[in-house]
Amino acid sequence: MKPSMKCLFLILLAGMMIFAMNACGKAESPDTNLAGQEKLDKKVVNVFTPMEKSDPNAKNIARSAFEKTVIMAEDQLGVTVEYQTYTAADYQEKTYDEVLINRAHSNMDDLYLLNPDALLTLGEEGELADLSGLKCVKNLREAVKTANTVDGKLVGIPQEVVAYGLFVNKDMFDKYKLKLPNTPEELLACCETFKKKGIETPIGANRWWLECFVFAQGFADLYNGGNTDAEIEAINSGKVKLSDYMRPGFEFLQELIDREYIDAEKAYVSEALEGERQDFLAQKTPIVMAYWGAANTDTAYGSTDFNMRVIGFPSKRGQMPVVPITGYGVGEECAHKEDAMAVLDVMLSDKALKVYAEENKVISPSKNVEVDCVDALKPLNEKVNEGVYVLGSNANLAVEQWGNTCLIVRDLLKGASVDECMEKFDKLQEEKIKEQD
Repeated sequence: MKPSMKCLFLILLAGMMIFAMNACGKAESPDTNLAGQEKLDKKVVNVFTPMEKSDPNAKNIARSAFEKTVIMAEDQLGVTVEYQTYTAADYQEKTYDEVLINRAHSNMDDLYLLNPDALLTLGEEGELADLSGLKCVKNLREAVKTANTVDGKLVGIPQEVVAYGLFVNKDMFDKYKLKLPNTPEELLACCETFKKKGIETPIGANRWWLECFVFAQGFADLYNGGNTDAEIEAINSGKVKLSDYMRPGFEFLQELIDREYIDAEKAYVSEALEGERQDFLAQKTPIVMAYWGAANTDTAYGSTDFNMRVIGFPSKRGQMPVVPITGYGVGEECAHKEDAMAVLDVMLSDKALKVYAEENKVISPSKNVEVDCVDALKPLNEKVNEGVYVLGSNANLAVEQWGNTCLIVRDLLKGASVDECMEKFDKLQEEKIKEQD
């Protein structure tokens, strides 16, 4: 076990006192003074992320796109960004979000890579700084600002817009003369044809991403009907039940399970990519779901032996990408707040975001940055650029949606009825309204 932060602090304090006493007994050389002053003058910004920092002395190393933007900030501002890294081995049963929230409560870091639920939690608690004054904000897509604004403060900005979609084997669709589905009814018809042709499980699934079907159907009108703010206000006030939005997606998932188009038992115990990747690549199942970057990565679906297409999830408005917004935030009371804000402003400038987007071939949060994507992603990219999508996370919704919906979908996979799942949404909504009162 690692020593606690308190013990570590006491050890460091004792060492400093010993050093000070020793220093009183001998004169310091000019070189020593200079070295000590240089250390005091060093500007450091601590960032908490799931990733390690590359060895700066390693030759010919392929640095991550994130790290390249960090280096830009370091060079421009004369700061050093130190990585504080989450690893499951260090924290045992605690998730990244749980550890991050605890660290933020203790002001242990300056910058944080935030998932949607952690962003909402810390934003509501006032633990995150308002980023709306950064220069980069004027270039952001409206969806980013909408999703990450809590109580009137923009508390998180991402380096990429992550879009989720259906990954389909176009060759298998062509083989059976099937068009790519636009609506839930069309997807059911495709699955029925595949089933009749001997495909045991037409849709490969895991325990995390089935919620995208729910969002695509439940929020298609909310985000594309021109009345978004009013509808969200009605949900937050309790005038409209959140479960009314969730029910169509859950009923659709139940039908997929009942018809055995999805293997619920396998999905319940499968991590992302774990339960479906092998069968999809082996062309045993024609449909899976994943995030944008999976189409660029050989360890996911970036190298297939067939014609792959990534489309939006079926909805009554057609193919609908699901876009959960993450982001980098700054601690409201962190030790190096001014420097952290400056680092973030450089990392999120159009110049840095272009480097990041070109390296990772992703959708940029800046409306000014566009990069070519692989052919498989073009259908999804076109929808996002047209502004046709739903948000999988939105801090303006009082009830956090991404994490909660994921957990309730898992209840459905385990055998809970749709009505029982809707009762959980009603309870979450009621509890949130009581908190606001």
